[in-house]
Amino acid sequence: VSGLMLSACSMGGMFGGSTPSAQTQQLATATASPAQIAAEGAAALPAIATECPPIKVRPGAEAVFYYGNGKVGSPGDLQYQAVIDKQSRNCVVSNGLITVKMGVVGRLMLGPAGNQTSVTLPVRFAVDRDTTPVFSELYQLPVTIAPPSQASDFVKVVENVQIPCVTGDDITIWVGFDSGKES
Repeated sequence: VSGLMLSACSMGGMFGGSTPSAQTQQLATATASPAQIAAEGAAALPAIATECPPIKVRPGAEAVFYYGNGKVGSPGDLQYQAVIDKQSRNCVVSNGLITVKMGVVGRLMLGPAGNQTSVTLPVRFAVDRDTTPVFSELYQLPVTIAPPSQASDFVKVVENVQIPCVTGDDITIWVGFDSGKES
């Protein structure tokens, strides 16, 4: 039975089909070199970047501490603290641009003097190329603490940040709390 089906597939012209057009014959015998395939393939689809810039927490911006009554550094007066636990990014390269999706995960914890049920945390994402800023954005991240809990996790994701792709540049993605702006 399968022999009959295979032979039927090769006899398309016998069952009402016409002779192949010149264009169809050209396509049937066309060949492309590996270089042509690679060139067309690279332009056709974006690629996951193999050299995605690293994402780092800016030194000194990994945690924020908020004290009440102006008693900075007094453990008993700590109202809350927040820390960045993890950071991640992924990249797609297309048409001379690196498109970055980046994010952080962190935790807000009440201190001995804390009784807040919501806090707004200032989280900044930035991208530097050879120490020159090419992107910097401050996000006010609302975090809710539902009593009786004394802590809450937070997540912030920033998508579609586009960086011109220049081979050999030293690009770094930074994230951290923007000091002095916590509320």
